Amino acid sequence: MAEKKMPYYNRELSWMDFNARVLEEATKKENPLMERLRFLAITGSNLDEFFMVRVAGVKAQVNSGYKPKESLDLSPEDLLKELEEKTHHFMERQYSCLHRSILPALEREGIRFLAFGDMDAAQKDYADRYFHHVLFPVLTPLAVDGSRPFPLLANKTLNLAVRLESKEGKEKEKNFAVVQVPSILPRFLELPCEEGRAFTLLEEVIAAHLPELFELHAIKASCPFRVTRDSDLEIDEEAEDFMSEVKKSIKRRKRGRPVRLELLQKCDKDLRGFLIDQLKIKKNEIYQLPGPLDLTFFSKFAGVKGCEGMCFKPIVPVAPADFWGYDDIFSAIRDKDRMVHHPYESFDCVVKFIEQAAEDQDVLAIKQTLYRVSGNSPIIAALIRAAENGKQVTVLVELKARFDEENNINWAQKLEKAGCHVIYGLHGLKTHCKIALVVRREEDGIRRYLHLGTGNYNDSTAKIYTDVGLFTCNSQYGADASSLFNVITGYSRPPEYKHFAVAPHGLRSFFARRIRIETENARAGLPCGITAKVNSLVDPEIIGLLYEASEAGVPVRLVVRGICCLIPGLPEVSENIQVVSIVGQLLEHSRVFRFENAGDPKIYMGSADWMPRNLDRRIELVFPIEDEDLKARAFGILDTLLSDNTNARVMQPDTSYQHVSRRGKAAFSSQQEFYKQAQARLKSLQKVENDSPLIPIHSAEEAQ
Repeated sequence: MAEKKMPYYNRELSWMDFNARVLEEATKKENPLMERLRFLAITGSNLDEFFMVRVAGVKAQVNSGYKPKESLDLSPEDLLKELEEKTHHFMERQYSCLHRSILPALEREGIRFLAFGDMDAAQKDYADRYFHHVLFPVLTPLAVDGSRPFPLLANKTLNLAVRLESKEGKEKEKNFAVVQVPSILPRFLELPCEEGRAFTLLEEVIAAHLPELFELHAIKASCPFRVTRDSDLEIDEEAEDFMSEVKKSIKRRKRGRPVRLELLQKCDKDLRGFLIDQLKIKKNEIYQLPGPLDLTFFSKFAGVKGCEGMCFKPIVPVAPADFWGYDDIFSAIRDKDRMVHHPYESFDCVVKFIEQAAEDQDVLAIKQTLYRVSGNSPIIAALIRAAENGKQVTVLVELKARFDEENNINWAQKLEKAGCHVIYGLHGLKTHCKIALVVRREEDGIRRYLHLGTGNYNDSTAKIYTDVGLFTCNSQYGADASSLFNVITGYSRPPEYKHFAVAPHGLRSFFARRIRIETENARAGLPCGITAKVNSLVDPEIIGLLYEASEAGVPVRLVVRGICCLIPGLPEVSENIQVVSIVGQLLEHSRVFRFENAGDPKIYMGSADWMPRNLDRRIELVFPIEDEDLKARAFGILDTLLSDNTNARVMQPDTSYQHVSRRGKAAFSSQQEFYKQAQARLKSLQKVENDSPLIPIHSAEEAQ
């Protein structure tokens, strides 16, 4: 591999392809209408983050004259040029999808968005009253002139730029002002309507009432605009007070350098010049769009009451079959290892695990890592209760979880107040592993109970992200878990783990060794194969090893949802590699790895993607599934994903993606199949209970 340049697709361009797959879901006529809007909103919010972090990073590299270390990659200048072309084209496609496909389809369902000028008298009257009673008191018109500088507009806020002319002055000088569209109010307003349903947007109502905000001036023009800013935090980890340093960085994020200006296409020429001048924005950073700006509001609109029939049939999590018939979660885990597949099976068992530990008199200690938690987290409430009940509670709260920093700071402070030991991550590393350890005193001594997962301890995202969790009280896993927490909380040297593979010290070498073993087995004519499911595949070393495995004849099947820098199907390089991306109703999030191992297959799960940051700059955990029943289920998860012909797309050697060809086969959705499996497993247990010949007597009457 060393002589020739390794095929490697740029990660930013690959990410844009992923967002294009999400946009494709918005264009699909077979998807329910409100779900198409939701997919469109997701592409908008994905793109916002991409500009704030990735595009901003490439611009910073261009400005600093950075040259990539890897010969694999494009120069920042070439990459920026390609990204600007791709993002402009992508946003055109977003609005084409909205105006040519989704809005006409909504109109056919009797749902319309109205400009103020298109409203009838009753609707205008309703909008007037809303403006005076709700909007007017919240608005702050900001004049911009010699004594009043252009305001520092927060990242991603929607604003109206206004060009005014004084009614009193003889001079016809141009005056400018800015009005922020309040983000605290819903972006859309339902209007009275005799037939169907009618909505309007806040900026429409504000624009129609600008004369009331600037009474001494004539309104000559107005235009909505939105600024996206560089939001990649630079945190000084040497700071004495780390938490206050993170707080300062969050404030800086709102005021970072503008990297994109969105405007309406019909924007007044003087207003456009005024904004470019004030924001010091370059021509290629301007995106002129048909509107409305900021498509992310459609995710809220997609949930509007009365339109449930235009949404996916919800996947309502069922009770996990592995815990059926047990009231005491600890006795269930003592009997055997348990596995739960979310959101098909409920996340409640994870919450219950911590809640029972908080109340159980025999529980001495709880240790847990938290990366992203929900706004009203029952897990944190349980940890607080545990501390109040006198248990030793140690929580690692990752303050550097991007865009969740503020939420995590609030929780960290609450946990500290309750008496928990709180650790704020490790110097230079993000703690991304998902592990909870409960130490319990039992008749035969101390027993350690574990939950190990592929996803966050977040009860909200657990309803829409696919993840797998393992519960065990295997003593060797328990010893590994204690060692891991000692590394995180103290100055312990990373130990030799018996079962765990942990980054940053042992995970890269673990994966490299496992891939090499498959390559050697292929050369020796032994059974071989690699099947992996990750969110992103970026790491050059792993990609090089997978190419080597393919050349040796190892069949490599990869399910990669997002970025994939490996290029499959190239003759003599990757012709034995298949890459599939699944984008559907739920967000694929679990990481699962299977190695054939000469006929004794091994399967692992964990928190790590195949990216340099996961292998080298984070604390990550990958663990084996060893119980034979659970192993069979885990193999089944990978097989089901690879059988998908509904939401799966196959990556081609030219880096494009094509839907899996059904070749006359019936439609098969892995996500719907997992849901059916979860329901069937539970039903079969309920049936056994109902068919039991021994029916207990509950009352004296029954005994007669």
